[in-house]
Amino acid sequence: MTTAVAASIPHQITPSLGDLRAEYAPVFEAIRSGAVQRERGRDLPFLVVEQLKESGFTALRIPAEFGGRGVGLADYIELLTDLAAADSNVAHLLRGHVAFVERLLLGAPDAHRDGWLRRIGAGALIGNANSERQELNEVTTRLEERGGRPVVSGTKYYTTGSLYADWVSLTAVRAGIRHSVLVNAHHPGVQITDDWDGFGQQLTASGSLVLEDVPVDPADVQPFDQADPFTGFGVAVFQTVLLAVAAGIAQAALDDAVAFVRPRRRTFANPGELVPREQEIVQTVVGELAGKVHAARLIVAGQARELERFASRAAGTTAAIGTKEEADRLALDVFKSQQVVLKLALDTATELFEVGGASATSTASRLDRHWRNARTVASHNPAKYRARAVGDHLLNGRVQLWGSRPDGAGSTRPTP
Repeated sequence: MTTAVAASIPHQITPSLGDLRAEYAPVFEAIRSGAVQRERGRDLPFLVVEQLKESGFTALRIPAEFGGRGVGLADYIELLTDLAAADSNVAHLLRGHVAFVERLLLGAPDAHRDGWLRRIGAGALIGNANSERQELNEVTTRLEERGGRPVVSGTKYYTTGSLYADWVSLTAVRAGIRHSVLVNAHHPGVQITDDWDGFGQQLTASGSLVLEDVPVDPADVQPFDQADPFTGFGVAVFQTVLLAVAAGIAQAALDDAVAFVRPRRRTFANPGELVPREQEIVQTVVGELAGKVHAARLIVAGQARELERFASRAAGTTAAIGTKEEADRLALDVFKSQQVVLKLALDTATELFEVGGASATSTASRLDRHWRNARTVASHNPAKYRARAVGDHLLNGRVQLWGSRPDGAGSTRPTP
């Protein structure tokens, strides 16, 4: 069902997770069937992204009155994990879009918010470009005035998903203060290059973005508020998407291990004795992998439910007493989940090779992509840094969600 069709249905009933999975199963299967070939040829998934937009996937969280389906956050994260199992690159490139939508839904209704909800309900995709390749963790992208209108110029990196996007959310500095800015990705002053050279998640287009005097709607310029009570929620959403991608990678590794073993007739060191799927050691390895995947998915689903509960209480309201503390706790809980989910994904992607001999390392099947992808996702926001933040909070009562300087002048928070 396209977003246009969904928008035309009055009093639309929000579909269940089971119904959504049935609806998107053929879409995800088509994505899965081309994943290895896309990676082999570094074939960027533009057509896949368009298919997801046309199917309404990118607008599922948007309320029906704005062209979406009003799907709950927890169900959406479950679907995103399924998408990551089909192709982790595709799920990952939606990270900035998901976070942008969640922040919109948290805000009070007004013309600006509602206008963006309608845009996304109609199919617009949002990219993310906060980080820069600087020796110091600073923002050099500038927000200035040209002819009485704000324009932005600078260079970004780690621009995950922006090459596929219609709009890009980014950070820029004006008068020493960081601002959130939205730019039209199709403006001639915007140049996005697929120069991401990581060994994993190679099709997320997490490369460079150059801006040259790109005009900005003044309504789309917002200064960062150091006292924003919802900051922790935003951090938690960004990280939960990454964990959903990691859990999806683990699921894909398990699925590929099963697919690798089932048709095989030859077993290591015991010719003719048992086909591999009947060997106890192979069955044990697959069972252990299944346990790790099950645990990873449960953790991510539970984290998503916590986010949904917070959002349902806070949406459209001014922050009440205790909101900041609750939002910060959400972020710290996600940091705790990182310590487990990322390890489960990495272990699964490594141990799948125990189901076969040297043939499992064939580049034709590209089973190594699961470890490379899991390792790349785990390196985005290293779990050790997050563990340290949790430990500091428990031992000293401090909450530090970012690694930035407290003054905020010219500094940036790392990409969440």
